[in-house]
Amino acid sequence: MKHTCALVLAVTAATASVIPQLQQIALTDQVPVLQEKFLIELQPGKTRWITEDEKWALRREGHNFMDITFTGHTYPAVSLATLPTSKSIFPSKAAYNSTVKSLAKSLEKKHMRKHLETFTAFYTRYYKSSTGIESAKWLYDQVNSTVISSGADQYGAGVRLFDHEWGQPSIIATIPGRSNKTVVIGAHQDSINLFFPSLLPAPGADDDGSGTVTILEALRVLLTSEDIVKGEAANTIEFHWYSAEEGGLLGSQAIFAEYSRQGRDIAAMFQQDMTGYVHKTLEAGQPESVGVITDFVDVGLTEFLKELITTYCDIPYVLTKCGYACSDHASASKYGYPSAFVIESDFQYSDNKIHTTEDKIEYLSFDHMLQHAKLTLAYAYEGGMAEL
Repeated sequence: MKHTCALVLAVTAATASVIPQLQQIALTDQVPVLQEKFLIELQPGKTRWITEDEKWALRREGHNFMDITFTGHTYPAVSLATLPTSKSIFPSKAAYNSTVKSLAKSLEKKHMRKHLETFTAFYTRYYKSSTGIESAKWLYDQVNSTVISSGADQYGAGVRLFDHEWGQPSIIATIPGRSNKTVVIGAHQDSINLFFPSLLPAPGADDDGSGTVTILEALRVLLTSEDIVKGEAANTIEFHWYSAEEGGLLGSQAIFAEYSRQGRDIAAMFQQDMTGYVHKTLEAGQPESVGVITDFVDVGLTEFLKELITTYCDIPYVLTKCGYACSDHASASKYGYPSAFVIESDFQYSDNKIHTTEDKIEYLSFDHMLQHAKLTLAYAYEGGMAEL
């Protein structure tokens, strides 16, 4: 604590010493130089120019937003009605029970724990930091080795980096199917400490290290299916790990904006953000459950997920809301793609240690994360095989 205070005082003193110089430049050259501005969208169509410090102040106050500085696109940027393909019709019932349940037996908590221990050891995964870039490279290696060890690369599967202006890349793993129609599973890889993001550590165990390793484990097990590996699924399957979610859904917006420009046929996008915290739920005397988000999502896809939870998970679901732009699924919706989102609990009982130094592994339940891994695996297999 003393070291932190001293560092803050030093930074403050250093900043104070250069402010007169900055003011002099502004007066003589008529150029604003003090702080860069960003265009954010707080609600559909409600935009505002703010500084980066104001961004984090809004986040500390519990306000979500999309940073639309790079695109200028407000929500919705694309309507489903304008897409070249019709809206997907999702199955009303799970169709591959025996196969998915057999695959799910291979899901391992130990793999998620091992990956999360390394992932949270990075000082911060803040998207503008050097360790944020390093953590993305480490994650890419894990995803790539998972694909290669399965042999899926021999049938066209691959992993690529999606580069961004701010440094930390997003990661996309693609498993080709019999068509280009694609189902997407997403999580965000970055973390943040909302009190001095560039200075303080941000282990980000739950937000969203938990989702990151949950979908990585689901990918590993999915690729033990010979049908999936050999490209015999009806649809292409993609796993995404987004950069800069904490800065306003920047990475996912960039990807879905690009997919929209390319005319990509994205049948469904499913987000896993925070999958490991159950303490407040149990403390409140409520049953452990999967929180199914009901606002700013696709109704049909959400119904499909509810069916998958009922069929494949050992715990029930609870319906809840999280508001506008609360995670990366909103970027898919923005560009006209059906999206859905589940979280670790009823939103009111979700982890309040996120965005601080206390977002640590010790507060998480890997048994609960296993339930989210089962759901992710079921969605990937059932969605991949379905004629959407």
